[in-house]
Amino acid sequence: MDARRLLLVILLLLSACGPAMRGGTSPDVHTVRRGETLFSIAYRYGRSADELARWNRLGDGSLIYPGQVIRLTPPAGQSATSTPQTIKRSLPDIPDQPSPGFEWPTMGRIDVGFGGKPGTGTGVLIDGRAGQAVRAAASGSVVYAGSGLIGYGQLIILKHNDTYLSAYGYNASLLVKEGQFIKRGEQIATMGEGPEHKPRLHFEIRRNGEPVDPRQYLPAR
Repeated sequence: MDARRLLLVILLLLSACGPAMRGGTSPDVHTVRRGETLFSIAYRYGRSADELARWNRLGDGSLIYPGQVIRLTPPAGQSATSTPQTIKRSLPDIPDQPSPGFEWPTMGRIDVGFGGKPGTGTGVLIDGRAGQAVRAAASGSVVYAGSGLIGYGQLIILKHNDTYLSAYGYNASLLVKEGQFIKRGEQIATMGEGPEHKPRLHFEIRRNGEPVDPRQYLPAR
């Protein structure tokens, strides 16, 4: 292949990898694939990550998972350029199901509190021993188990109901698979090391997509 033909092929490939659907008919939903982020999905369909987060009640959008269905269009009667206040009034009511009743996911003290660093700031870091048991804080279904979300290491996400999720990061090994239903207290992983090379668990609780301080939901110690 001569240089001119090679250049043409490269240009065609690059144009195919650009934002999709801008000039054609956009689908209404997208199913998240492993390794995708809200920003990459928004770019692909010519949307903004903030729009997708609002339309799907994703909070900051940092904890999407493979298999999750993301709507790509605003609710009925709204345009993509509507103000956040207008969109907020027209969206369906946010689910408000009760807390499933959380218990501590592992033994150990909280070394870094909610919003603190190091870590993502969206949960707490619980110190422990390498290999110690990590357990489901409440009963729920495994919606993610893997290492495709940057900043969490080996991660498990449990969906408890339409309102609450919990997440368990920095694991050494994962003992469950996506789609499994797990009972509260059942072991789901073994503790690994965080970025500081200390044995610890990153633990989150999310309410309607927004991270909340787990200590508000955990029993006193």
